Amino acid sequence: MGMAGTQSTGEVAQEKVGVLLLNLGGPETLADVRPFLYNLFADPDIIRLPAAVAWLQRPIALLISSLRAPKSAAAYESIGGGSPLRQITDDQARALKKSLATVGQPVEVYVGMRYWYPFTEEAVAEIKRDRISKLVVLPLYPQFSISTSGSSLRLLEKLFRDDQYLLSMPHTVIPSWYQRPGYVRAMADLIQAERNRAFAEPEKAVIFFSAHGVPVSYVEEAGDPYKEEMEQCIDLIMAELRRRDVDNPFKLAYQSRVGPVEWLQPYTDTTIEELGAAGVKNLLAVPISFVSEHIETLEEIDMEYRELAQQSGITNWGRVPALNTNSVFIDDLAQAVMEAMPYLGVMAARSETTSLVPSGSVEQLLEVYDRERMELPPPVSVWEWGFTKSAETWNGRFAMLAVFILLVLEVATGSGVLHQMGAL
Repeated sequence: MGMAGTQSTGEVAQEKVGVLLLNLGGPETLADVRPFLYNLFADPDIIRLPAAVAWLQRPIALLISSLRAPKSAAAYESIGGGSPLRQITDDQARALKKSLATVGQPVEVYVGMRYWYPFTEEAVAEIKRDRISKLVVLPLYPQFSISTSGSSLRLLEKLFRDDQYLLSMPHTVIPSWYQRPGYVRAMADLIQAERNRAFAEPEKAVIFFSAHGVPVSYVEEAGDPYKEEMEQCIDLIMAELRRRDVDNPFKLAYQSRVGPVEWLQPYTDTTIEELGAAGVKNLLAVPISFVSEHIETLEEIDMEYRELAQQSGITNWGRVPALNTNSVFIDDLAQAVMEAMPYLGVMAARSETTSLVPSGSVEQLLEVYDRERMELPPPVSVWEWGFTKSAETWNGRFAMLAVFILLVLEVATGSGVLHQMGAL
């Protein structure tokens, strides 16, 4: 089971190992913006509606995408007319394949995007067509959140459950990897280099980590480990920098928030204003949630937040580049894939209670979440799946009145869920 090809004259068929990279996706042209936004808002992990009104998901997505498309298109036009995310992710896939080949592990690497081409469904079709016999799933989000990795993995699980080939194919998931030494070292390398390049007095710069935000209820009610993982990630990076005698002050803040819903604080924009008011003149922005350049780094940070910093009295600005195909980062991802191989397993037969992805029951996810070390365990073969009381509570918060308030604020203020996901 799970072997590609057939046996002949005593020869065992060659195993074919695949790696599936999961990411958000982005419109490549201005004409792609509105359909991309529709796909984004049609995701029930972005706008969660009570079951009784779930039929409104698509009409709401159509409304928001139509209203937001002009402003979003203008943002994409300001960075060249489209998102570079697909090209960069393809480059990362090629680099990862090459890195694994150098350590004697031939693989095929696939890219599956959640909201734009190549969609996850297309990647899965390629995996089947190539007769991949073992698969490692690697979301390109260093920290786990139910709104990013969780959404991608939820879709992937549905595709697996509906297909006998996929059900019987040994596979595993690397749910988060922010604590990996290569990732930490690569981030420290980039921060140190930009600090020394951008400032005449590097020791006076404040290292400003800006992470994408999530609603507080994700963390406090749904049990999302994102905040804990993010804080631990920053601690690891700063510890690495201090080992290099880089002892700058630092700050973590969260980009984006929407209407009446409280989001993780402190907020990036207000924190920049506060730092300026406190007399900070040198600010080094670090896009900590992102491993590739896209709209949220190129437009939101480089344009909006840089302008806000200047208006707030911060005269010297630097921005650490995204990892993209950084060799230390890519080689560490390759090592993560190698370390995941012993955990390959098959999904139980069509079961409603078992899964290979930690995307259904956050309560079960947290049962294996190491709160003392603030990290997820190594990849495992079976995770619990199913609706939970906390999930029902979370859904209940999105009553129709709140939904429409959010929509009005999204349209009126130009900030919100779309802002969070990097679509503006």
